[in-house]
Amino acid sequence: MTLILTLALLAANLFCFLLFAHDKAAAVHGERRVPERVLLLSAALCAAPGALLAQRWLRHKTRKQPFGAWLTLIVFAQACTVAGLGVLAYRAS
Repeated sequence: MTLILTLALLAANLFCFLLFAHDKAAAVHGERRVPERVLLLSAALCAAPGALLAQRWLRHKTRKQPFGAWLTLIVFAQACTVAGLGVLAYRAS
């Protein structure tokens, strides 16, 4: 079960990274962009690390607000969720 969950999270983060990369390429070439709500939704669906990595490596949407604030909120919420699950798992053992 853990392997399946790990692979699913890796796939979600890779997809999110590639979505950011596609949007960056579209921005550079003046083509149709990926809507911000789609980028944020992909980050919210357990792929915030992929979104942050793409944002930093690709230098994409680093100054755009309120996008940056929403992404920060998503990362914070996911970090709190992971920490809370860790505490629950520790108490259960």
